[in-house]
Amino acid sequence: MNVYAVLMAGGVGTRFWPRSRRKTPKQVLNIVDDSTMIQATYARLSGLAPDENILIVTNPEQKEIIAEQLPRLGDQNFILEPFGRNTAPCIGLAALHIAREDPDAVMVVLPADHVVAKVKEYQTVLKLAIEYAAEHEALVTLGITPNEPATGYGYIQAGEVATRKGKYRVHKVKTFAEKPNLETALRFLDSGDFYWNSGMFIWRASTILKEIEEKLPDVFEKLELVKAAVGTPKYEAVLEKSYRALKSISIDIGVMQRASHVYVIPADIGWNDVGSWETVYEISDKDKHRNAGQFQQLINIDSKKCYVYSPDKVVALVGVEDLVVVDTGDALLICRRSHAQQVKDAVEVLVKKGQERYL
Repeated sequence: MNVYAVLMAGGVGTRFWPRSRRKTPKQVLNIVDDSTMIQATYARLSGLAPDENILIVTNPEQKEIIAEQLPRLGDQNFILEPFGRNTAPCIGLAALHIAREDPDAVMVVLPADHVVAKVKEYQTVLKLAIEYAAEHEALVTLGITPNEPATGYGYIQAGEVATRKGKYRVHKVKTFAEKPNLETALRFLDSGDFYWNSGMFIWRASTILKEIEEKLPDVFEKLELVKAAVGTPKYEAVLEKSYRALKSISIDIGVMQRASHVYVIPADIGWNDVGSWETVYEISDKDKHRNAGQFQQLINIDSKKCYVYSPDKVVALVGVEDLVVVDTGDALLICRRSHAQQVKDAVEVLVKKGQERYL
């Protein structure tokens, strides 16, 4: 069985400003530990896919720094998008390149910026998903076992069991649900059959291309033009023209929520999508005052439950709590942890003001 891993690594991560910038996005930062997020994602693939079958989908601006962080990969491992058009075109582009080599190859599609604490469990679940996708014309995703009524994730409802292997089950997907309000999230949690949508997908290249052809004909038409240009001098020009004509659409909305052969494997793998500085605080080690972060020296006077990033400066916290403080030398972020999702709004202000050097 031929297995490819596709790492989606083209995002900017505006909620992680000022550390995350266009040229140094979230996935190339050591936000959680000493490894960058894309390095950790790559390391988790050990034994699942050979290096020659690991494809990084990103943009020209980010390629160089990713290549530096993954020195075992070469130019042949990169698929460059001229600009982002969300996950459906990204996945379709990777699938057409893989299908040229082996239409029946199984693709494991992964965001490059997630945390997985239980690597052994993660690999076991992925192997089951790969086996199932190889044997069936199925779209498989991982559903994360929820431990709280989170309102920041989409949910997947598991239906009947299609197959079992040890303690793991492959379920037919009953329904998808967008990010719920708290009341609905509590109901999902109580039901026991709803799981967080991880954004990880497993399928044969031919299977997802067939689904894109049926569900997103406009996207498929443009991909066919790109496919015809692969290996020719016209490739980059055709790719840019085709991408420019595409609307931004996610694989969830465009395909997964409309397809019939969709399956979910519930997984307890210590997963976190690390969506904001608040999330980083939650998963970080904390001192006796519940402060966390990366800093040269922290002077704490009657302060608690703060996250501080300041590797080059001494930081003094005096009589404060529940703050995020991120200092990158040329920019300083201070916000309440509860407002961490709004950091992206500060980036939008910088964009409107044309202050490119801070982006």
